[in-house]
Amino acid sequence: MPATAQDATEDTPPVIHLIGVPVQDGTHEKGCLMGPDALRTAGIRETLEGLGFSCIDHGNLQPHSKGEQGAPTIAPVGKANHFDRISSWTRTLADISYQLARTGFPVFMGGDHSLAMGSVAGVARHAAEQGRELFVLWLDAHTDFNTPSTTESGNMHGMSVAAFCGLPELAGLYEPSLEHPINPANVHMMGIRSIDNKERELLRQHHVKINDMRVLDELGVIRPLMELIDEVKSKNAMLHVSLDVDFLDPDIAPAVGTTVPGGATLREAHLIMELLHESRLVTSLDLVELNPFLDHRGKTADILRDLTASLFGRTIFDRPTRRPGPRHGSI
Repeated sequence: MPATAQDATEDTPPVIHLIGVPVQDGTHEKGCLMGPDALRTAGIRETLEGLGFSCIDHGNLQPHSKGEQGAPTIAPVGKANHFDRISSWTRTLADISYQLARTGFPVFMGGDHSLAMGSVAGVARHAAEQGRELFVLWLDAHTDFNTPSTTESGNMHGMSVAAFCGLPELAGLYEPSLEHPINPANVHMMGIRSIDNKERELLRQHHVKINDMRVLDELGVIRPLMELIDEVKSKNAMLHVSLDVDFLDPDIAPAVGTTVPGGATLREAHLIMELLHESRLVTSLDLVELNPFLDHRGKTADILRDLTASLFGRTIFDRPTRRPGPRHGSI
């Protein structure tokens, strides 16, 4: 029997659950459905097992058919491309995310960023059952807080945060209804450098915490990240990390269809992951928007593998941790 999240201790790390989510209905660019297999080819499982973790690869998820997904989707007013299909993915993934979070540390390998609508919803349900809040660290060039009435493109990977925060225009994605929406003030974004005009006002209204690239340029990554870590710790909360390839500068990580120049450096990204590991607060992870069709000899897949390894404790040289030991179900 695998160790459960509740069983995990300082001496028994949680089981890592890898699950592929080959969704690309949320974006206009074809190719990111190959992302999970590119991460496998890059050796993500072997790398994590080499760090001493028990790692189970559950293969690639497939969405429920219309007859299996419960109540019919209710299309919103406005633009929401492939709403029915995204709803099928979201409902399926919310269920499996909840199950995997109960029995270890889930790593969701995408696929476009619409997968976070389901992954975060499921992890939030598990957190609520533990009597804990869930915080989300959103590492992305985009804030993804659009709704069908504010979006310029209609692409639903740009609505993920609005969906799992419970904005009513996107309620039809979930069945049953989203019982544990994330408090928008618990969403901390880093690396932002592209926000739609109408989206900007929504972010202000809902008090989402945004550290755009100017903040990172002026302060570095340590100060805003430590503010998040201290807040999560003070509330005995859980922390979900959602890493979009376009958080990184496209010169470093080219395999993404939504490139925005001026992103984070590789060293900044590794530092974030190393500090998160030392915090022992992270309980789940998204790896999204990897498009192997746009990659250069697997370069970006290798980077995501290595960043994941840093999150799980790989270092160049051992050093004392900055934070207390691990919490149950965290790394």
